[in-house]
Amino acid sequence: MVLRRATHAGSWYTDDTKHLRKELGKWLTDATTPPPTARAIISPHAGYSYCGATGAYGFKSINPSTTKRIVVLGPSHSKYIEGCAISKCSKFETPLYNLITDEETVATLHNSGLFSDFPEKDDEHEHSLEMQYPYIAKIMEEYRDNFKVVSVIVGDVTVDHARQYAKVFEPLLADPHTVFVISSDFCHWGSRFNYCNVNGQTDIPIWEAITNLDKEGMDVIESLSPTKFQDYLSRTKNTICGRRPILLLLATVELYSKNHSNSDVEFSFLHYSQSSKCFEKRDSSVSYASGALFIK
Repeated sequence: MVLRRATHAGSWYTDDTKHLRKELGKWLTDATTPPPTARAIISPHAGYSYCGATGAYGFKSINPSTTKRIVVLGPSHSKYIEGCAISKCSKFETPLYNLITDEETVATLHNSGLFSDFPEKDDEHEHSLEMQYPYIAKIMEEYRDNFKVVSVIVGDVTVDHARQYAKVFEPLLADPHTVFVISSDFCHWGSRFNYCNVNGQTDIPIWEAITNLDKEGMDVIESLSPTKFQDYLSRTKNTICGRRPILLLLATVELYSKNHSNSDVEFSFLHYSQSSKCFEKRDSSVSYASGALFIK
């Protein structure tokens, strides 16, 4: 049994169990969301002091009593990966309790031939998946023995590749007891990110231009079209670090909608924030958004 250590605890978020439980609980209490029936969420993955409050909106949209499997998709920040890789770890440490891998689902995904292994060393270095685990542990605390997780790191994928992966993910999305957690921040703006695009909006403060740029992308995501989302990324070059996990979700929803034409599928963003407000070119910020997918 390989345990993935909580390597970012004590720096990106507190490693004190009591403090973490209280902090997450407050953010969840303060978040105002629709009834908790989400089948997928988009959730930020920065340090909790920056995005914890925004992250609560997505996680509060999940119904823990009906959730048996949570599939986490996150981008790889430091290692180039072709396609998708699955964590080799069987347990994921959090300050609250350890999450357990759904080995049966992992085997099914591997049998598709589309997934490689994500080594333990690389897994522990990557933060995009880990930052979702404490929130998962918190919302599922009363049902900790009734659910398991699948952790997938998403590398280089095109729209066509995403549609291939969708064939494997769509049966999971069709299962009402499965929830997808898509790990992504939004615009990384400033010279240190090599991105200073304001999309031609020079007559308003930079932070407002960033907001408009992100909101345009969020509107495209809400349209649930992977092609339109890829077109938006190609045109704006917006530095949405989880763009490929989002693309996989959109392709999976696209296939689900074709297979279940009578279903009403809707994605709604619930909260948006920025790490700071940019007024000058020397400033920098990262944007965060939480949203949820509902299927009726």
